[in-house]
Amino acid sequence: MENTAKRQLSPYRAFTNEEWATLRADTPMTLTSAELDQIKSLNDPIQMDEVEEIYLPLSRLLSYYVEFAKGLNIATQQFLGTDEPKTPFIIGIAGSVSVGKSTTSRLLQTLLSRWPASPKVDLVTTDGFLLPNAALEAEGLMRRKGFPESFDRTALIEFLTDIKAGKRNVKAPLYSHFYYDVMPDQSVTIDQPDILILEGLNVLQTGILPKDGKEIPFVSDFFDFSIYIDADEDRLHRWYMQRFKRLRETAFRDPGSYFHRYSMIEEDEALHIADDLWTSINLVNLRENIFPTRPRADLVLRKEEGHKIKTVMLRKL
Repeated sequence: MENTAKRQLSPYRAFTNEEWATLRADTPMTLTSAELDQIKSLNDPIQMDEVEEIYLPLSRLLSYYVEFAKGLNIATQQFLGTDEPKTPFIIGIAGSVSVGKSTTSRLLQTLLSRWPASPKVDLVTTDGFLLPNAALEAEGLMRRKGFPESFDRTALIEFLTDIKAGKRNVKAPLYSHFYYDVMPDQSVTIDQPDILILEGLNVLQTGILPKDGKEIPFVSDFFDFSIYIDADEDRLHRWYMQRFKRLRETAFRDPGSYFHRYSMIEEDEALHIADDLWTSINLVNLRENIFPTRPRADLVLRKEEGHKIKTVMLRKL
């Protein structure tokens, strides 16, 4: 009998970036270099060749998933004899701070919206569902910002419930990285998209399941497809520090920025503070809450040096 203890048991099929690139087939390139420069985040060096190798095949795969979900929804409504509003296809994107979630989210939004059928694709980040700084300070949670307990999970679940139900003009709160806070009385309106991308640190987390079996919906319960962007801790740390240095030289110099004080002190002192923020907050959150959710993703994009995606892991059906 085969010794199963020595077998590599995984629910994923792994592809090198070269192998994944062959799955693009005839998916057209609908993005220009100039548009990519507008899409990518600060300190993210993504180039057009990676769009071709990684994101065009992913766009093709998602087109199959979306069409299948649409057909399944029609079949279910026929079975139930109902005629409900269209159900948006929801994609969740998770991963650490500085791993490149925002670039991936905006890039997918652009590519998916340019399919021949021209679907309506909206993007929402969970940052808007963070508790305001005043509430975090009152509860002693400012150094837990980004941890699961720092979010208004009830509001986030209600938002996703309304979106999945096909409701019109659902509002999501807005967050400002410049002010480092939720913006009061500001929101974005989501009106029956064909596809919704939800990006956030902890979107795949479940928390502790109730022993009594009572229903407790999690954010990921609303996803039709989920992506986890992965990288080693040392690389994430380096990318975080590089981004902090870039921000210190740019956005932090504005007196209105929440982090303006970091541009006014010596660089060594500022980098020491940034290193502490990474080690005592972001790294702890990564280890305790974010990384453990990686096995729940449908697709894992594994990054190596230079933010280059070298491995794609697709969950086996």
